[in-house]
Amino acid sequence: MNTTLSRVTERIRARSAATRERYLSLIERMAARPRGVERMGCANVAHAVAAMPAHDKLRIVAEKAPHLAVVTAYNDMLSAHQPYEAYPAQIRAAAQARGATVQVAGGVPAMCDGVTQGQPGMELSLFSRDTIAMATAVALSHDVFDAALLLGICDKIVPGQLIGALHFGHLPCVFVPAGPMGSGLPNKEKAKVRELYAAGKVGREELLKAESAAYHGAGTCTFYGTANSNQMLLEAMGLHLPGAAFVHPHDGLRQALTDAAVEQALAISPRARYTPIGRVVDERCIVNAMVALLATGGSTNHLIHWVAVARAAGILIDWDDFAELSAVVPLLARVYPNGEADVNQFQEAGGPGFVIRELLDAGLMHEDVLSINGDSLRPQTRLPTLAADGKRVAWQDLPAASGDASVLRGVQQPFSATGGLKLLQGNLGRSVIKVSAVPEDRHVIEAPARVFDSQEAMQAAFKAGELERDVVVVVRFQGPKANGMPELHKLTPPLAVLQGKGFKVALVTDGRMSGASGKVPAAIHVSPEALAGGPLAKLRDGDLLRLDAVSGSLEALVSAEDWAARELAQIRPEALEENGQGMGRELFAGMRRNVLSAEEGAVSWL
Repeated sequence: MNTTLSRVTERIRARSAATRERYLSLIERMAARPRGVERMGCANVAHAVAAMPAHDKLRIVAEKAPHLAVVTAYNDMLSAHQPYEAYPAQIRAAAQARGATVQVAGGVPAMCDGVTQGQPGMELSLFSRDTIAMATAVALSHDVFDAALLLGICDKIVPGQLIGALHFGHLPCVFVPAGPMGSGLPNKEKAKVRELYAAGKVGREELLKAESAAYHGAGTCTFYGTANSNQMLLEAMGLHLPGAAFVHPHDGLRQALTDAAVEQALAISPRARYTPIGRVVDERCIVNAMVALLATGGSTNHLIHWVAVARAAGILIDWDDFAELSAVVPLLARVYPNGEADVNQFQEAGGPGFVIRELLDAGLMHEDVLSINGDSLRPQTRLPTLAADGKRVAWQDLPAASGDASVLRGVQQPFSATGGLKLLQGNLGRSVIKVSAVPEDRHVIEAPARVFDSQEAMQAAFKAGELERDVVVVVRFQGPKANGMPELHKLTPPLAVLQGKGFKVALVTDGRMSGASGKVPAAIHVSPEALAGGPLAKLRDGDLLRLDAVSGSLEALVSAEDWAARELAQIRPEALEENGQGMGRELFAGMRRNVLSAEEGAVSWL
C-alpha cells in the first residue's frame, strides 16, 4: 500500500472518529428494527400497498418477500436520463421473476446544466444537489423497503441521491446507470466552433449546427465532465455493478446489466449478504473515489460534491487531502477536456475497470473494502459481456494492455506522474486548478487583474476589446452565498480566444467551472467567497496577480501594508437582489443564507 494513501486515510479516519461513530451507531439502531410491514400499524401498511396488485400485497405482507425501492431521476429533458422512462417496468419484472416486489418510492428533480449554462436557472444548479438529497430522503422515508435502486447519472443528481441514501445508511443501495450517447462531433471541433463564434467569425446557425452534432441522442454527454466523473467514482466506490458505467443505452448488454442490478440488490438485502450503504461508504471508500478522480483528471465539481458525500457518512475530508493524494496518483486517462477522446473511446480502451486494476496493483487504492459485489474492490476490474443466452451478464478479465495508449495508460507509463488537480493558496484564499487540462507552459501566469462582479460584465468587456492584453480575469461574487455558485462555462470561449492570440490569460473566481473547463488556467472555488468577506473582495483593477500551479500559490502581488489596509468591496445591493429573484431563485434564499463554503462541500443542511 502506498504510504501517502495510508497516511491520508488514517488522518481522515482520526479526524472523523467522533462523527463516524455517531453515524454508525444510528445505522445499527435502524437496522435492528423489525421490517417495515411488521413494524408498522395496519393502516400504514394498507396505505403502502393499496395500489399494488393482490399477488404483490400477498408477497409483501404474508410471504415477507424482499421489497425494493426505486428512486428515479427520470425526465426527458436530460438526454442521459431519458432512457430511465422504461426502467421501472423492467425492474419490476426482474424483481417479480426473483420472488420480490418493487415500488417507485419517489422521483427527484434533475436539471440539465447544459440547458441552463449562462442562464438564471444555473443559479439553482448547485443547490439542486441538496434538494435531490432531500427528495431522496422523502422517497425512502416511507420506510417499508429492504433495499433501494437509485436511478441517476448527471452532475448534481448522483451526489444528491448518494447524500440522501447515506442518510438511510442502513439500506443496501445499488446505483443503476443508463450509459453515454454515441460519439458525435468530436469535442475538440465543437470547442473550436465555440471559439470562432466568440470571436465573431461564425454565426449562430453554424454554432447551433455544431452543438446539435455533438449532443444528438439519448445518453450522457460524451466529454469527461461531472456526469461521467460521477460514473467513474461510483465504480471506484463499488456502488455499481462492475463495468456498468459506460455501456450504451441501446446496447443489449444494458438491459442485462439492469436486470443484474436488481438481482444484486436482492443479494445484499438484510436476509442475504446484508451490505448497507453506510458500511460500504467508509474512509477507504471515499479515498478510493478521490484517487479515481485524480487518476482520470475528473471534474473539479467533485472537490465540492464528495466533501458533502463524505460528510453525509460522518467522514470529514478537505482539499489538503486531495492535494496530498494528487502528488502521488498518476494521471492515467486523457479524455476531453484533458485530451481529444470521448468516454466511448475511454471505454473501448479499457474504461473504469482498467483504471481501477492499475491503481489496485500499484497499491494506490484500498482493495479490502466492502462493496455491493463482495468484500473486495477487485471485482470492479472485470468487463461485463452478454452471456451465451443473450440475456444474462457474464464477466471477464480485461486485457493486460490498454486498447489505446493515447487515451488510457498503465501506472508504469502514465500521462503524468501526478494527478490532475492542484491546491492553490495565498493571500487570495484557497482555490483549486485542474492542471491536467492546461499545457505546462501555462501553469504559471503573472499579469494585471481585471475585476468583474458578474460574467455578463466580463463578456461585455471582451466584446468591447478591453481585454486584448496579458490579463488575469477575476470574476467574483459567484460563490454559494452570493448566487448559488453557477458554472461559468460561457467565459471559456472568450478566454480561449485571448489565449489563442498569444496573450497570457488566466481566470480567478469564487464560482465553478466544472469538468468541462479546458485549456485556460483557472483558479476556481476560491474560498472564502467574496460575499463572505473573502480576499477577492479586496482586489482592484490593475493589481498584479500570480497564479502558480507549480508551487501551488495564488497571490495578489501587493504590499502587505496596502493589502491589510484595503476595505472589502461590496456587491451592489440591486445585483444581490437580482440574484435572488425570478426563475424560482426566491425559494432558495434559505440555502444561500445557510450554505457552508465550497471547501466544506457547499452543504446547506448543517
